[in-house]
Amino acid sequence: MPRVLVTSLVFISVLGSVAWAQQPPTVRIRGTIEDVDGSLLSVKSREGTDMKVRVTENVAVFGVAKTAMSEIKQGSYIGVSAMPEPDGTQRALAVHIFPESQRGAAEGFRPWDLRPNSTMTNATVAETVTGTDGQIIVVKYKDGEKKVVVPPDTPIVTFVAGDKSELKPGVKIIIFSATRKEDGTLEAARVNVGRDGITPPM
Repeated sequence: MPRVLVTSLVFISVLGSVAWAQQPPTVRIRGTIEDVDGSLLSVKSREGTDMKVRVTENVAVFGVAKTAMSEIKQGSYIGVSAMPEPDGTQRALAVHIFPESQRGAAEGFRPWDLRPNSTMTNATVAETVTGTDGQIIVVKYKDGEKKVVVPPDTPIVTFVAGDKSELKPGVKIIIFSATRKEDGTLEAARVNVGRDGITPPM
């Protein structure tokens, strides 16, 4: 292989590695808004940490509203935070139903931080049946599927369009991915707000 080509490939590889390394880290925030000063939110995290989060000018605000188990239908795109069971099933801690416009968001199965060892599955409902322990849901995503048991007392919520006026002291929020800037500040392009006093359960 010509030396020039080898050098070019190495240079491109190094540039790619540097670009990857420079991707800004993100932070997941669960907590309560304590104060609002323009675009700056003062948040008390669930761990008790005081955090400052600046929202972008075009921040997307979504309400997290209670809904019923009956709204989980075949074909629904849902997110399930759960605990793995010894038999390989997932026992739901909460289920959130995505609006159709968010179908495919973060699709897949991954570790989650709601509780130690918890998981998150974003997937399409393939089947629902009533079991002795609650609703049994089979969800499918691009790399596989999971069988989920949803006990009767599981919080079921849905995302609904909101606006900046909902960002006010006292509301419970979850920000899935705030970006940490070079100066250490946090910036969020989306904030999810608990409606009617609820704490977003995911």
